[in-house]
Amino acid sequence: MAETTSEKVMTAREAVERFVFDGAVVGLGGQNVGRCTVAIAHEIVRQGKKDLTLCGCNLSIPMDIMVGAGLVKRTEAGTGNLERFGTTFCWRRAVERGTVEMEDYSHLAMVSRFLAGEMGLPFMPIKSLLGSDMLTRQARSTLKKYELIDNPWNPGEKVVLLPALNPDVAIIHAQKADPMGNVIIEGFLAHDVEMVRAAKHTIVSCEEIIPTERIRNDPERTTIPYLYVSAVVEQPFGAHPTAAYRYYDYDTDHLNFYQRCAREGGKAYEAYLRDYVLDCETFEDYLDKVGGLKKMMALKKAMQEML
Repeated sequence: MAETTSEKVMTAREAVERFVFDGAVVGLGGQNVGRCTVAIAHEIVRQGKKDLTLCGCNLSIPMDIMVGAGLVKRTEAGTGNLERFGTTFCWRRAVERGTVEMEDYSHLAMVSRFLAGEMGLPFMPIKSLLGSDMLTRQARSTLKKYELIDNPWNPGEKVVLLPALNPDVAIIHAQKADPMGNVIIEGFLAHDVEMVRAAKHTIVSCEEIIPTERIRNDPERTTIPYLYVSAVVEQPFGAHPTAAYRYYDYDTDHLNFYQRCAREGGKAYEAYLRDYVLDCETFEDYLDKVGGLKKMMALKKAMQEML
């Protein structure tokens, strides 16, 4: 659980410097092409945090960028893909080459592990993995992926026990937060709530910081209360090129461009990292390169037309 100080508003650079360290277990929120933590992932790459373990359900493009930058040693997740835009190519290539280790769970299994961590329990019983190959394979460095027991109240009924997961830091992107760290997520929640409540620290980037009075006037809309949040980073379009529900649609052009670079790898991907991440001092520099205000307004309009 995070500290309760109200001094939580900071830049992405300050948040990553303070809460992400070499060798950290980092939980990533959002999934597919929605509400992904792209701005904070860029900052992690610029600061060169290394030997990271990334965990979540569908780790998507933030994970692929950090893997492509050579900062990740291990992933624990349900999958890695960009939905209709295809797999996460840097990650797949790294797993095939053995430079990144992958421990494979289902989405439900990952949420169950975060739920155990949130509740202070050492493990969580589930039944959804029974009969799956996920119980016949595991990464080399995993000590015990699961335990299979009989239901103590119904002998002969098998139950899978999964270890709790408590990330060193959880990173999510939300639509709104106040300076204290009260967070409003609109649309799908994925695993973000359970993961944040299980994590030791949480960085929240958000489309806008709103006054605490608005939170108090509409308290039932608070998705995550302030006591679980360590840092609040205001970053409009911080999920680009993925979408933020009610704010902007995903950027088909840039996702296709990213996927071409990631699939080709080598110099093509090195050029992408240099041009769109490493040579950008801030995320605003990146947004200018991918089309600037005109492009962002078009993505906002596309979202408005769907609402």
